Amino acid sequence: MDGAVVEWVTEEDNYECKLSNETKILAKNELREDKNTRDQALEQMRSWIKLNPRIKNCRLDAQFLLRFLRCKKFNVPMAQETIERYLLLRQVYHPAFTHLDVMEPTMEELLSLGYLFAAPGRDHKGRRVIVARPGVFDPHKYTNADMCKIHAITYEALMEDEESQIRGFVHFADGAGVSFPHLTLFTPKEAVRIVKNGERTVPMRHKEVHAINAHPSLKFALDFGMSLISEKIKSRVKIYTSLEDALNNKMDASMLPKEYGGTMPMKEMIDLWRQELLEIRPILLSHDKMQVCLDQYSEKAREGAVSALKQGFGCSSVGSSDSMMCGISGSFRKLEVD
Repeated sequence: MDGAVVEWVTEEDNYECKLSNETKILAKNELREDKNTRDQALEQMRSWIKLNPRIKNCRLDAQFLLRFLRCKKFNVPMAQETIERYLLLRQVYHPAFTHLDVMEPTMEELLSLGYLFAAPGRDHKGRRVIVARPGVFDPHKYTNADMCKIHAITYEALMEDEESQIRGFVHFADGAGVSFPHLTLFTPKEAVRIVKNGERTVPMRHKEVHAINAHPSLKFALDFGMSLISEKIKSRVKIYTSLEDALNNKMDASMLPKEYGGTMPMKEMIDLWRQELLEIRPILLSHDKMQVCLDQYSEKAREGAVSALKQGFGCSSVGSSDSMMCGISGSFRKLEVD
């Protein structure tokens, strides 16, 4: 830092707990969270960020830091490693994870199509439900960076909410319309890195995953995808042949769009989600001020290599005399698919 005064993206604040009693009990039982644990962990996180020579700038407000602490059940060293990986990966995959602006024409198009959105309200366990419809994503028109960016906007917005940090998320995906060109948006190597880094750096609690209309011809891709995720997440995935099959197997459709067995039409849900995103837009754009010193990480760490994920960010694994590079950001490309 060369003795310079750092103007942090957000300053330290005094955390005021506004959680309901029910959520407080859940946080204590599932995450080991109480006032004492929380206060001590926040102090440790802030001190570590300020003293870490690899971190140039970061948010220091409690709401941001707690998303990492809660996801790691207040294991402070694990939360510290996760936040550092998060900051590094935002920077090296910058075409996909910076300037998270829902008002960008491509992002607005993908939102209007209903490619990815969160349903309003919460299910009976207080969780937000995220709806994905990958089949409406035109792989001839949009790039893999576009796909990553709309996911980043969605997840970053949802992670700002404390209730969701604790209660987690339910995912619903409709595979209708997904075809081979969708699978060529990412190379197998990129797919592995995205999934593995996503699990290690995105502080979301995935409680249930429901998928319908997975085409039999793409079974090999589905099997490959399932092989990449942890056993814990895998045990929470349910795949159905159709919506009828899902409903017959008692999948809760109450929070889904009317088109999938719920009560509110999808367009209304998307309009409400757009309003949420517009309100949170300034916060997401402020994240571009967060920075790490890229030259203090190994080449493998900057690439998001799985081997670097396994090593951890101990002193021995971050120092690097490698020339600076921007990971695989250069591979975010528009594919020409015949």
